[in-house]
Amino acid sequence: MATEALSVSAIDTYYGDSHVLHGVGFALRPGRLLGLLGRNGAGKTTCMATIMGFLRPRRGAITLFGDEVAGLAPEAIAKRGICLVPQGRRVFRSLSVRENLDVARQARAQGTWTLERVFSLFPRLKERHIQLAGSLSGGEQQMLAIGRALMGNPRVLLMDEPSEGLAPQIVHEVGRTIAQLKAEGLSIVLVEQNIKLTLDLADDVVIVNTGAVVFSGTAAETRTNDRVIAQHLGVF
Repeated sequence: MATEALSVSAIDTYYGDSHVLHGVGFALRPGRLLGLLGRNGAGKTTCMATIMGFLRPRRGAITLFGDEVAGLAPEAIAKRGICLVPQGRRVFRSLSVRENLDVARQARAQGTWTLERVFSLFPRLKERHIQLAGSLSGGEQQMLAIGRALMGNPRVLLMDEPSEGLAPQIVHEVGRTIAQLKAEGLSIVLVEQNIKLTLDLADDVVIVNTGAVVFSGTAAETRTNDRVIAQHLGVF
């Protein structure tokens, strides 16, 4: 029986001839939240794209509860149970809230996440279920992006910059939602520029810089390591 929900082992990923990820590896244990931190351009989103199958690693392994998924097509990876909340939300703007959620439900039918459960988590989406997604506020679109990923009934949820571009009050709401999902036992990888939000939510932290892992430890260890934070995240 696998002790890791998601294992990324020594992956090398390229964009054409450009070598972007250099032997990146980390492990997410079941029911925990791993924060993936780094400056802009450090390789965080490339790592998410590689896990989801949008980019294929030239070397390394990626396993979901012990089953190899590296090299599978994105739709096959989603059906196995890895779902992504993408950077920039990327909702279907010309579809209604409900249609966005219904489309996502097709990816992986079996599981506990239903339309009713998503509406219970996000009452505002229920209120606006017939509204076009493109007319929602930024915060509401982020709720929809999270709800859409949950409709795929994830075993592992990847979240790429969910606080990006949101007002502080909405960031707080998003953080509270992530904390609730974690409390319910969902295994989460959180990519964020918001260091405080990440450290408040994470159990474990990995920092990447220029496409390589430069630090790995608990959130508590990261919080007290001023040198690492200043050197690799640019703040003190």
